[in-house]
Amino acid sequence: MRAPIGNFDHATPAPDCLGELVRPVADAVRHWRGSVPAEQILYVETDPQWADTAVFVQHYGQDLLEQSANCVVVAGKRGGGTTFAACVVLSTTRVDVNGVVRRRLGARKASFAPMDTATGETGMEYGGITPIGLPGDWPVLVDAAVADLPYVLVGSGRRRGKLLVPGKAFAGLPGAVVLEGLGTA
Repeated sequence: MRAPIGNFDHATPAPDCLGELVRPVADAVRHWRGSVPAEQILYVETDPQWADTAVFVQHYGQDLLEQSANCVVVAGKRGGGTTFAACVVLSTTRVDVNGVVRRRLGARKASFAPMDTATGETGMEYGGITPIGLPGDWPVLVDAAVADLPYVLVGSGRRRGKLLVPGKAFAGLPGAVVLEGLGTA
C-alpha cells in the first residue's frame, strides 16, 4: 500500500505487522478501540541511520517536516510523588514543560524524564517512543496542531520503523487530552 505522506516504499496496516512492533504498541493496536479504525494506523520501515530529522526528511520526504510529531515523556513532581505524562507535539515545536504541562499535571516541578526512566516505564526504545501503547494511567497531552493533521508520522516504539497515524486518532487514546499551545515555536 502507498503511504499517505512521505516517500516510503511500502506502508502496512499496523494490525497486519504486529511482530514489527514492541509489545506495548502491538497490544494497543491489537485491542484498539479508537474512533479511527486500527487499519488506518500504518507502519513504515525506516533505517535508523537516517533517524536525525534533517537526514530523515531529506531521505523520506521534505513534507514530513511539517507532518511529524515527537512524543516525549515528562515527569511532574509534587510533594513526594511523581506523575508521568506523554506529550505529543509537532517536531517543529517544543513542549511547554514549565507552563502548560506543569499546570495540567498540577505539579510543582516538571521536567523531561531521564532516558532510562522513559524507556523503562514505556517498554519502548529511546528515539522511538510513541503515544500508542503507553501505560493506561498516564495522561497523554496532545497539541491541537497534531490532532488537526490528516496523518502524522510518529515513533513505532523502536528506532527502526515509524507509524503513520490519522491526527484525530490521538484524541481517542486512553488518557488523551488535546490542548492548544502545548507545542511552542
